[in-house]
Amino acid sequence: MDARLRRVNKEIADCKNDKSSSVNIELVDNSPFHLIGEFKGPEGTPYEGGHFQVDIIIPDSYPFQPVKMKFITKIYHPNVSSASGAICLDILKDAWSPVLTLKSTLISLQSLLCSPEPRDPQDAEVAKHYMTSKSSFEETARYWTYEHAGGPLPENMKGKAGTVRDPIALAGLNKAHVEQFADLGFEKSKVIDVLRRLNYRGANVAQIGDDRVVEELLKS
Repeated sequence: MDARLRRVNKEIADCKNDKSSSVNIELVDNSPFHLIGEFKGPEGTPYEGGHFQVDIIIPDSYPFQPVKMKFITKIYHPNVSSASGAICLDILKDAWSPVLTLKSTLISLQSLLCSPEPRDPQDAEVAKHYMTSKSSFEETARYWTYEHAGGPLPENMKGKAGTVRDPIALAGLNKAHVEQFADLGFEKSKVIDVLRRLNYRGANVAQIGDDRVVEELLKS
């Protein structure tokens, strides 16, 4: 058994035996080099109550090269691509060290959900939302956790559409703003896309202005 396989098997066993970390690892197609990690969303964050899965690839030169991780579960976070699940975390790049393990890396990823770094984003649009209006960002992140990670229905959604997917909430936009431009005759999906790209939220609304929005809608 080569050193890489021996180390990975030990790390998987250590993770399974540690019942206190709330981090789980499963093999994909019985391969110790392709794994799925899972952890709970941290308490006191918009991700609380959700269960998040991460795809893990063990490179040939592990542990001297970092593992490759990306979110399988869709998540609304400045340091995770909302489209691909790619992650911006220093220990998955230049700050990697051979002393790190699969468990410690997943715990660091879980901690990232507590402390977003919007000034070093993976998803620029989500980072702009976070910096423009943190409360609005958190509402959207909670809704994504409900929609994609099995989290509880957010308080602000209770008594509304139940479990029906709300594209306006998923985009983190104000319903009145969307309807304002939809009432002009533009397709609601186009309005949502344009307002999301323009970061039409919070104080930005007054700075952008209606004319700019209509101009972008006519282009799309």
